[in-house]
Amino acid sequence: MARQTPLSSIRNLGVIAHIDAGKTTTTEHILYYAGAVHRLGAVDSGNTTTDYDQEEQERGITIYSACIPLDWKDHTINLIDTPGHVDFTAEVERSLRVLDGCVVVFDAQKGVEAQSETVWRQADRYGVPRMVFINKMDVVGADFAAALEAVTERLDARPVPLMLPVGAGGQSDSSHPFEAVVDLLEQKMLRFERADNGKTITLHPVPEEMADEVAAARASLFDVLTEDDPDDLITTTVLEGGEPDIAKVRQLIRQATIGLRIQPVFCGSGREHMGVQPLLDGVVHYLPSPLDRPAVVGANPKRTDKEESRKPDPKEPFAGLVFKLVADSHGELAFVRIYSGVLKSGTRVLNATRDTKELVAKLYHTEADPSKRDELAEASAGDIVAVIGLKDAVTGDTLCDPNQGILLERIRFAEAVVAQSVEPESSADKQKLADTLEILRREDPTFTVRTDPETGQTLMSGMGTLHLEIKRHRMERDFRLKIRVGKPRVSYRETIREAITTQGECQRVVAGSQLFALMTVAFEPIPLEEYLAKPEAPTEEVAAKGKGKGKGKDKGAVAVSTGPELVRVKNKLKHDELPENLLKAAIDGLKSALQSGEIGYPVMGVQATLVSAKFDPAASNEVAFTAAAADAVHKALKDNIALLEPVMRLEVVVPEEFLGPITGDLNARRAEIRDILVRGKTRAVDAIVPLARLFDYADKIRSLSQGRASSTMEPYAYGPAPEEVLRQILNPEY
Repeated sequence: MARQTPLSSIRNLGVIAHIDAGKTTTTEHILYYAGAVHRLGAVDSGNTTTDYDQEEQERGITIYSACIPLDWKDHTINLIDTPGHVDFTAEVERSLRVLDGCVVVFDAQKGVEAQSETVWRQADRYGVPRMVFINKMDVVGADFAAALEAVTERLDARPVPLMLPVGAGGQSDSSHPFEAVVDLLEQKMLRFERADNGKTITLHPVPEEMADEVAAARASLFDVLTEDDPDDLITTTVLEGGEPDIAKVRQLIRQATIGLRIQPVFCGSGREHMGVQPLLDGVVHYLPSPLDRPAVVGANPKRTDKEESRKPDPKEPFAGLVFKLVADSHGELAFVRIYSGVLKSGTRVLNATRDTKELVAKLYHTEADPSKRDELAEASAGDIVAVIGLKDAVTGDTLCDPNQGILLERIRFAEAVVAQSVEPESSADKQKLADTLEILRREDPTFTVRTDPETGQTLMSGMGTLHLEIKRHRMERDFRLKIRVGKPRVSYRETIREAITTQGECQRVVAGSQLFALMTVAFEPIPLEEYLAKPEAPTEEVAAKGKGKGKGKDKGAVAVSTGPELVRVKNKLKHDELPENLLKAAIDGLKSALQSGEIGYPVMGVQATLVSAKFDPAASNEVAFTAAAADAVHKALKDNIALLEPVMRLEVVVPEEFLGPITGDLNARRAEIRDILVRGKTRAVDAIVPLARLFDYADKIRSLSQGRASSTMEPYAYGPAPEEVLRQILNPEY
């Protein structure tokens, strides 16, 4: 049965953060207080609800985004917990694409870390309203004000506190340890009863020593809200020194949050069971329902120049986006965000991306573990459901009403940067391995598989060594395969050094028939500045509405993440110079040939322009023009290759006394040190380093810092590799 909750009372919520900021612990408390689970799990014990997978429990990290419906104060929240580790950034990317709002969790001691900056920029890109939760206020060194300042400065954000901590840090760090929070709107101190894991909240007056601080924070909050109060909800009252109506204050906060002008800030400690219920109240009060989000816009599948839109209304034609696939013993589960209309079990829908009909055999609401589910007869606009029965759909495909089609923008994912050979221990398992790799590839858009043209080896590529290790364990554990894997290697890209114009031709006899095709193609490198590594930049539409701000610090590299096409093919033929079927074969042939370069790596940053072509009505067909296109590409790349290497953004947090050895080692690795930030007694080194020089880095920094330094890295860009790297690949004995 379709959910009866009104659209205005639905919240599609994501929880995002840097690894180890306490995101999963916070999520676990949200589920516990909402009654979705009856016991509190702990990450250290490996028994949290959202980290249901064995690999997640053993490693104590989130790998797969989990979607769980829960109820809080007459509202339904579809909660998605996402990974914090950069190797699984695709899970964050696809979740943010379909969410209406999110909570960003920060560590009160560490503030803004590398991956928290990345997920914030991802939310900017999709224009997702967000709230901030400063977690771990109980840890030694926790600093609420410093964390707020870091969010403001590093993220170009406008965090506005609605809660203040009473105390900070643990007993050994402070004479006034963290013990409660103050609600600025209600002007009450909230204490959380540890005996029942924080379920019981008692209200107390604001401590006298905090009266001035609370008054100043309230005044600052009202100053922000009165900047944009066209209906004079509170401005006159505030200017006259009166006490504004709390309901009207909340209305203004909600409007500013949904408009991406502010981010309400809450604080607490998941581990100490403090501050999570006010955060849940904030989700209901301030984050948008599906009705608050703009109508989705897409192209008409039959006329791509015509724009279509769908409002979040059950009466509109059905439109939804597949944002995740999960292999399941009963059939592949496809997770779908329904933007408009009603989706019914047992019906056929149009896959507008593939131009095929798909059967919606069954519909479900799932828990974190997709094997636990509730079957539905139908679901409507604003909901997130799991579907069984889709055959062709992959992540990013649009499902819609067969009679009123719409094609939504696809989700773009980062390029894989690490490759590893894989082969079965027994040749009898060769086909099983191929089938398993295909299942894993369909599930994960950042996991790719190809065959090395020189060695014939099967290469699997991913976002990092941990990413590939997880895939290997899944093949061994879930699919019961015995496999051998090679050492991780860098996934390079090929481009052309110089612009060149070539002539591709096909003149041959096949099965007694003459084939002929001739084409002239101009190849040129796409300027690097068009591939700036700036996945955080908001779209023009979002920026125009003030819905996101990117600082745009990254320059001079080929983008790993979203951006223009990796290769472009243009047509400059005169009208009717080629029959339509031959023109299509020529264009498709160029695109296909540019998928792999002369030494087997994918091609990036190349534009091919079809300048002229000749055909023979008796001897020309699609096969001939596909072959001619491949010939043109081969001639353009031959002796004209430049190699691009993946470059990582590395953040190293190290005690000050070990800073010298760490920076010296980074310089030896061809690193560009961009900044060194002060965080209490530690230093955070922000650097750009070629991935090829980082495979042994975790062990190296442990030895250089007596085990006291830590590092995180994420894909940053593809940049030119040194000439000696290309020479060594072409001549391994060099």
